[in-house]
Amino acid sequence: MDTLRIFVGYDSREPVAYHVLCHSILARASKPVLITPLVLGHLRDSYTRQRGPTESTEFSITRFLVPYLSDYHGYSLFLDSDMLCLVDIYTLLDERGTNFKDVWVCPHDYTPKAGLKMDGKVQTVYQRKNWSSVMLFNNASAACKRLTPEYVNTATGLELHRFQWCEDDRIGNLPLAWNHLVGEENQVKPPKLVHFTRGGPWFKGLEDCEYSADWFAERDAMLGVK
Repeated sequence: MDTLRIFVGYDSREPVAYHVLCHSILARASKPVLITPLVLGHLRDSYTRQRGPTESTEFSITRFLVPYLSDYHGYSLFLDSDMLCLVDIYTLLDERGTNFKDVWVCPHDYTPKAGLKMDGKVQTVYQRKNWSSVMLFNNASAACKRLTPEYVNTATGLELHRFQWCEDDRIGNLPLAWNHLVGEENQVKPPKLVHFTRGGPWFKGLEDCEYSADWFAERDAMLGVK
């Protein structure tokens, strides 16, 4: 199989989150991975839309450019940056099933608890909330080929995050352990990918949240702290 391409959202307010996630992936991967940060300033040639008031991160919409950035070839994984990988990322590919799909997600069915999310941003509630925080794209599929820069620049945020660009029966399901929502109810344990969707331990006041000890241990390992 080709080297797994992983695109990670990058927000200039939280560089430490990006780097710790990347370290957690690299430390556990059984084979080489290619990690690309989705930095807003790097995408000026293909991404022209203005940031909207409900976009809580700099990569809220740019994530949907992943198939385009992959030349519509092979498979690519997108991850939010506020995550921590606890297992070999290649094992995610084993959980796609045998049916051809256009994109695979963790299909959470829930309403967020909090009115505010990380850094005081308003928690927007919509159908299929958090499905787009972990997406394995089958880049050559018809649905993914619809995600051109022109489409991503003009579609509404809800149209993109609700997966209206893909037929429902073409969306595959990954086990929910691949997107464990910290602080939310009815989460599957043990997690494989921890998601600090309400704010991670790098924020003041959240240093003792669930799985914060794992995050700090990963940060220290990245920095070589004994």
